[in-house]
Amino acid sequence: MSDLTRRSFLTWTGAGVLSLAAMSLVGCSPSGSGSNGSVRFAWWGGSDRQRAYLKALDAFTAEHPEIKVAPEFGDYDAYQERMTTQMAARDVPDVFWIPSPAVLTYRGAGLYRDLDGIEGLDLSAFSAEQIESFRLGGTLDTLPKSVFSPVVRYNTTFLDEDGVTLPDELTWDSLAEFLVDYAKDNPEGRKGTTYGPYHDMPFESFLRQRGEDLWTEDGRLGATVDGVAAWIDWWEKLRKAGATTTVSEQDGIEPSWSQVGGKVLVTFANSNHIVDDAQAFPDYVFDQRDMPAAPDAAAGHHFTYYSRFAMYSGVPEDRIQPAAALMSFNLNSPELLSLVGLSAGAPPNTALLDQYEPDATPDEQKVIAVTREIAATEQRARFEAPAGSGSWRELMIRELEEITLGQKSVPDAASAFVSAVESEIAGA
Repeated sequence: MSDLTRRSFLTWTGAGVLSLAAMSLVGCSPSGSGSNGSVRFAWWGGSDRQRAYLKALDAFTAEHPEIKVAPEFGDYDAYQERMTTQMAARDVPDVFWIPSPAVLTYRGAGLYRDLDGIEGLDLSAFSAEQIESFRLGGTLDTLPKSVFSPVVRYNTTFLDEDGVTLPDELTWDSLAEFLVDYAKDNPEGRKGTTYGPYHDMPFESFLRQRGEDLWTEDGRLGATVDGVAAWIDWWEKLRKAGATTTVSEQDGIEPSWSQVGGKVLVTFANSNHIVDDAQAFPDYVFDQRDMPAAPDAAAGHHFTYYSRFAMYSGVPEDRIQPAAALMSFNLNSPELLSLVGLSAGAPPNTALLDQYEPDATPDEQKVIAVTREIAATEQRARFEAPAGSGSWRELMIRELEEITLGQKSVPDAASAFVSAVESEIAGA
């Protein structure tokens, strides 16, 4: 164990006898359910993010030597599985990140503590209007830890090498035409893009341009059969024209970036993904821009997604203020931001982002630029995924597999998808 890690665990938990690897495997903190007054903090990510947050927690304990922190982390899938187990046992971390499909599911399970009026929770960086936008159903029981939006990311190295330029005005039709032409006529045999109708936030952007919502305010699927079919059909035309990687080339409906990043010119992504994804291909330069927009796109179709975190409703009274201090640190600390960067998205605290921007990496500058651009647009209300909808992505992938195997038409697959999601929500 490194000196930093050993010192961190001794400082945070008073333990120092359980390795990081063992803790990650068992999915619990060395101090169990928060003995010795430790605040349990849970997040997800790869090893780089874990190391960055461990260093950040060193900074927190330097500011608050009276507060010990018991870290709990894992990759995204393992994190969700562990939270499900902890929810059942009512042994939830004091402060925890919330997976996007689970915001209302966790809320329905009673996991969130109302944050209004908690002493030590510093929200002074946010306007009253911003704080209102953080509320769910009128209650301030979660806060945004980061913000991001769907974007089109492209390989500028490939553009330069192949002597092509993306259209200035990017519509769905102009982008499709460009990608088909590019795939037919580039010397390296590159494809325009991946086969990507599995992309969730770009799918939501497409729907909102049609005047639909992925989820409704009253907790239903807002996407219509026609909307889903139009989205899949856009991708199917690209696939059949040879503009995308084949399902075989990308090893399934949902490829890993390491498999396809060197084969395609364009991909859809979240605005923060460029930070990590660009590092996988250091010989290439990537950039990103706003999503394509239909000429008749509905007003307010843009959206900024809040990735949220919360305080557990069952946190003991003696840990409420320490937990609030830890949440405040996550929201407001320049030192934390300098350590963790923008791989998880831009901070919702715009003053903090302004302070960080001069020292941001070139790829982080691209995150900041598109975040500011989209934040300045008109945006109608957006609603979180309801309880029972957590498997909707898997249901989409199942239907896409049927289509690409020639076993189901696009209209039939769209109808089956809508029926399956509505059934799962009703069954919740």
